Amino acid sequence: MKHIKRVATNLFLPLVALLCVAGCSSMAPKYTRPAAPVLASWSNWSANKEVQTIDVKTVADIPWREFFVDPQLRKLIVLALENNRDLRAAILNIERAQALYQIRRSDLFPKINAMAGANYQLVPKGFSTSGSPVTVDQYSVGLGAVSYELDMFGRVQSLKDQALQQYFATEQTRRSAQISLVSQVATGYLTLAADRENLKLAKDTLASQLDSYKLIASRFEAGISSALDLQQARTSVEAARVDIARFTTFVAQDENALNLVIGSPVPADLIPTSLSETLTCLKEIPPGLSSEVLLHRPDIIQAENLLKGANANIGAARAAFFPRITLVSSVGLGSEGLSGLFKKDSFAWQFAPQISLPIFDAGSNKANLMVSEVDRDITVAQYEKAIQSAFREVADALAQLGTIGDQLAAQQSLTDASAERYRLSQARFDKGVDSHLSVLDSQRSLYVSEQGLIGARLTRLSNQVTLYKVLGGGGDGDMKH
Repeated sequence: MKHIKRVATNLFLPLVALLCVAGCSSMAPKYTRPAAPVLASWSNWSANKEVQTIDVKTVADIPWREFFVDPQLRKLIVLALENNRDLRAAILNIERAQALYQIRRSDLFPKINAMAGANYQLVPKGFSTSGSPVTVDQYSVGLGAVSYELDMFGRVQSLKDQALQQYFATEQTRRSAQISLVSQVATGYLTLAADRENLKLAKDTLASQLDSYKLIASRFEAGISSALDLQQARTSVEAARVDIARFTTFVAQDENALNLVIGSPVPADLIPTSLSETLTCLKEIPPGLSSEVLLHRPDIIQAENLLKGANANIGAARAAFFPRITLVSSVGLGSEGLSGLFKKDSFAWQFAPQISLPIFDAGSNKANLMVSEVDRDITVAQYEKAIQSAFREVADALAQLGTIGDQLAAQQSLTDASAERYRLSQARFDKGVDSHLSVLDSQRSLYVSEQGLIGARLTRLSNQVTLYKVLGGGGDGDMKH
């Protein structure tokens, strides 16, 4: 048995030495991050030059639980993170990419298999040296490394690096999916709140206009009001009914959309009734925000991971031009009978290194290298495009942020003026100074301006959600994967 151990040691020591040398080199080009093809900052985004720079945390660093302060919305986001199928698929894709990486990584190590076998053979008389039929029995047990490639030129290492970057990219895809999901829940919540507020406004307006219609109808029967006044009042009533039907449909569709995003029916106690003015903690973004914040967005990181993976593929393609060394080895025991299988003279071993050098491949290796280099260039362009798209998204959100305050203030003033006009026209009508047509016209203007105010508030809140999303916020880990 000592002899067997000594021979096995002498056999595998060279193999261990080769394993230490293998994989020491990589033929992939040195990776350098491409320069961002955008401006250094959004220095001129604000339409209000008096906006004060304040010391705030990077928006992407604010966890969504801290950013969204509305308790109902928080609960809906939790439900979505638990039940949304798209996010669940993204998490499963991470597990798949991790398994694929483990497969590639395992190629760096030899596969050692335990083997046991038996062979029973009848040798016919014509092939037997004794001139008589002979039965041959053979038994064997052992360990073997099957077709292990020594990674002298980094081919397997490059493929492993590519799989690792693919795994990292998949994780960033999961973060992007979560950011998008959080934003969708918040936007759906706001849209539903605005439409429910518009529906309530339409119902209140209908009730007011029905009272006016009944008053005009009684005055018409008394010969005080004209038929034109009556039909004008009826027109306003029917217009309000149309709006009620329209916003009822919108509310139902908003709830259906929210159910789909969340992945389960929205609990009744979490359905908003109106727009909340304290939805988020975002108050102000300082001017001169550096565009380097884009490099923390998961879609940008994902694009760079794919670029690094494409860079690693070039190394594998280059290594294909060089020799490939493959080892096949085994060590064990063999005997013609079970009783002699573990005796001293039954030891057997095999060591069969193979080397292959490409001589003529009709240009396939050169073409594969060209493909990998073009793929890398394509990925560079996609990475730069991702940065440009992200820059534009942030620029658009900041442009809206710079004017939405003025728009909301103007809309509020318009609503206040419309309300005062309606009050004055009603007072003049009650005193018989003016016709009811003026009352209907001012009432209609007030209704439209109130709808506009709801829309402006929705735009302001949606802008905060969008800005949080495009700056990479909402991807903090709340999922177990």
